[in-house]
Amino acid sequence: MIYFPLFDEWSATNLSSISFHEYTESYLEAVRHTYNYFVEHTTVSFDMEPLTTEQMSLAIQPLHDRYRSHVVCIDGRYAGYMLITQHKKKAAFNPTGEVTIYLNPEETGKGLGSHSLQFVEDTARELGFHSLIATICSENTASISLFTRYGYEQAAHYKEVGFKFGRWLDIVTYQKLLNDCIE
Repeated sequence: MIYFPLFDEWSATNLSSISFHEYTESYLEAVRHTYNYFVEHTTVSFDMEPLTTEQMSLAIQPLHDRYRSHVVCIDGRYAGYMLITQHKKKAAFNPTGEVTIYLNPEETGKGLGSHSLQFVEDTARELGFHSLIATICSENTASISLFTRYGYEQAAHYKEVGFKFGRWLDIVTYQKLLNDCIE
């Protein structure tokens, strides 16, 4: 567990602490609930149907020791999850990780995304990642703003690659170079 005191001028409530924990199966249903909200109500996820418990378990488990799954808690209460996953399957891509952050809807707008992204970046540096990639639906302006604020640059824009809720959707890819570590 990693613990940070939380002070955020945008915070809507008086939150006293934020902590990050390695994902365990005890968080599975909370993680599934968070993810499925975005599947059913937003274009943040391109999944069309809510994931089952088994599907979510497979989706969140790291495929290799190099990758990580964490949850974020506020005052000991689950608030969301973050992933560093494989960007592409070919070995030359190993220095690059893909970042995913999902927060419970009621926890957004409080600065928790910023703390979570900083944690992910610190973890990625410790693991020797050179580059992080975030793939975002172009409608998700809150995530685009978050990643841009932390130095990610738009690296790609793919037009009309998804179709959900009766409309075509674009995705944008943001990238940040972390360090010169190569394993």
